[in-house]
Amino acid sequence: MYRVLIADDEPIERQVISKKIKGFFPDQVEIFLAENGVEAVEEFKKNKCRIALLDIAMPGKSGLEAAEEIREFDRDCSIIFLTAFDEFSYAKKAIEVKALDYLLKPGSDEDLISAFEEAFSVADKNSEKDTICDNDNDMASTLFDFDEGDVDSKKSGIIVRKAKNYIDEHYKEDISLQDVAGVLGYSDVYFCKLFKQNFGKSFIVYLNEFRISKAKEFLANPAINIKDISSEAGYRDANYFTRVFKRMTGKTPSEYRNGVLGS
Repeated sequence: MYRVLIADDEPIERQVISKKIKGFFPDQVEIFLAENGVEAVEEFKKNKCRIALLDIAMPGKSGLEAAEEIREFDRDCSIIFLTAFDEFSYAKKAIEVKALDYLLKPGSDEDLISAFEEAFSVADKNSEKDTICDNDNDMASTLFDFDEGDVDSKKSGIIVRKAKNYIDEHYKEDISLQDVAGVLGYSDVYFCKLFKQNFGKSFIVYLNEFRISKAKEFLANPAINIKDISSEAGYRDANYFTRVFKRMTGKTPSEYRNGVLGS
């Protein structure tokens, strides 16, 4: 069960987001609500949350200020901003607190799902590690070394090619956006933004689409067991694989296989 904090000063917004997340991830999340930055920090600490979804403009203490305190309290938690402010200064501040994602209102459900799936992956990785490597110094060196115009089209093309190659070679493994960002030498938030600009979708959406395309190839072969296909496509949990496959194709793996083999 993932403990999630949702902080927004608009009551309706809090309830809508909470309902969405519970609907997307039934039996996977326990949600705690806060209506301002001060309360967000208190609720996060008190309930030992691992994921924080924060609005930026909140009374008393902004989401960015709350995020700084939350990061000091838990260096490994996932912080996601959901805000109406599309300003580079805010995105840059988000990088300082090593936010996982920076989503704009009104965001798409797919982006929200992707951000949380990535946060779950981070939480799972951290819980499995006995010791966590400290790469704060490496990341800090990249935080202020760029602006929005730093990456030209040629360099952008190289990044796209390297990212695609890495995913193609490692999609069966438990990879995350952080892994690819580290290989390419970028901070998580900046690479997240860079990835979306070049691929037109978030890292997790792209990775899931890539994995599901591979799964479809395997499903066309009746000799391969569906449970084996889930791991071959990069999913450790067969039930989770089935949920993702159905969400993206409208069919379960079995239904898809029957349709392919029956045609």
